[in-house]
Amino acid sequence: MSGETGGCQCGAIRFRITGKLGRASICHCRMCQKATGGFFGPYVSASVTEMVWTRGGLKHFQSSNKVRRGFCEACGTPMTYEWSDHTIEISIGAFDDPAPIAPVIQMATESAVPWFGALADLPVKTAEESMAMAAHYRGIISHQHPDHDTDRP
Repeated sequence: MSGETGGCQCGAIRFRITGKLGRASICHCRMCQKATGGFFGPYVSASVTEMVWTRGGLKHFQSSNKVRRGFCEACGTPMTYEWSDHTIEISIGAFDDPAPIAPVIQMATESAVPWFGALADLPVKTAEESMAMAAHYRGIISHQHPDHDTDRP
């Protein structure tokens, strides 16, 4: 994959990868959990020289002596995990099309929340429950930036 684009939730930050993406992973360490506000940190690597920030700039938090994390100051979207001068890890969910970026490895599994493996077994809403919520969902007006650059036709 190359030519991938993405950005933060509000659109203040946009990026493009001009080369190939590297390894996609999820990290269960407590720092990644807190940094993303989720159960794990989902990242894919890219060469720093093949990443172009096309709009805006990141703010950073030095989460340890070896890692800093980039985020959007305006909306708070976690964007990067930076541990090297040559490689950058980008949040998979920040890509316009995250579906093809499938993680190939899990890290720090000793810190995974104990029920993580059972998430796929949770029940889903019934068709009746979904229909009851349909009017509510139709009334939602998203203020998120679209999953593409706005200068595209």
